[in-house]
Amino acid sequence: MAVIPSGSGPVPFKDIDDGTAVPAEHAPRDEDLSSDLVAALPRRQNPIMEVLLYQGCWMPKYWVPGIIQFQRRFKPRPDDVILASYPKCGTTWLMALAFAAAARRAYPPAAGEGEHEHPLRRLHPHDVVPLVEEVLARGDEARLDALPSPRPMSTHLPFTLLPEPVAGGGGCRVVYVCRDPKDMVVSLWHFLQRSSMSEGFSFSELFDGVCDGATAPGPVWDHVLSYWRAAVARPDRVLFLRYEDLLQDTGEGVRMLAEFMGMPFTAAEEAGGAVAAVVELCSLGNMKAQEVNKAGSVAAAGNLAMPRDAFFRKGVAGDWASLMTPEMAARMDGIFREKFLGTGFSFA
Repeated sequence: MAVIPSGSGPVPFKDIDDGTAVPAEHAPRDEDLSSDLVAALPRRQNPIMEVLLYQGCWMPKYWVPGIIQFQRRFKPRPDDVILASYPKCGTTWLMALAFAAAARRAYPPAAGEGEHEHPLRRLHPHDVVPLVEEVLARGDEARLDALPSPRPMSTHLPFTLLPEPVAGGGGCRVVYVCRDPKDMVVSLWHFLQRSSMSEGFSFSELFDGVCDGATAPGPVWDHVLSYWRAAVARPDRVLFLRYEDLLQDTGEGVRMLAEFMGMPFTAAEEAGGAVAAVVELCSLGNMKAQEVNKAGSVAAAGNLAMPRDAFFRKGVAGDWASLMTPEMAARMDGIFREKFLGTGFSFA
């Protein structure tokens, strides 16, 4: 499986009154329809940015056109793997682990420099696994079409906003990783401090925005539950992971990923240390040490460019205590406990 990165024509447009096809030269362009829809959406200003309410989820304004195109035009291949997460819940780590496990026969994870140097030693994880809504928001569909199968792609959308061919279960596989929301909001704060959006809001304002459900793509509890319910209903199509479990036993997480993607490790690979090699290649220490991840930037949100090293900070559980008071932690725990009541899921 190589790296590097769609484009079908516009969906047929039907006249609303009688259902007859409108001649192509008179049919509205997808871009026009998207602009009209975006303009009509409810909106609010949260501490970070203006967000729009699209299909029950608060989204950054610049994501919505890409989401619409994703929903209308994306055609999954049977072996596609969609890696999903709420931001700052292990997205970059999951990208690296899934790519390394799926590509291990083409790119042995222990390969060093030279002709067979592993892509993750010369490319940022976000360069090898595109974030679909960002790619489509930039109009760069060709990047997705150019990806060889099996295509690893990522998304921050809730399950309910995924294209019907994906969410309906007839398309590809989906892997979701969740994280204690207290750690997520602290990680998000540090991440945003590295961006041009670092001024104008405090940690407490960001915290309140998450608790109010207005931080994109939120509410966070709906995001998590959408994938939890999908995984319970279709465990063959949706794998639900916890960041904390990956930290505790990364090797077992890699085995689960590989088996779910239809590429289980063989006995010979196990004996040869292939799992351990994937874990080491994708470890925080190794990722931070790669020269490609030390300088430059990655397009992370619309026109926002994030420093490459901003994606690799601590990678630990429990760091919420560094910024959050016990009262704040109790408030957030209480909100999520109430939202998850009766669902069979909890962060405890």
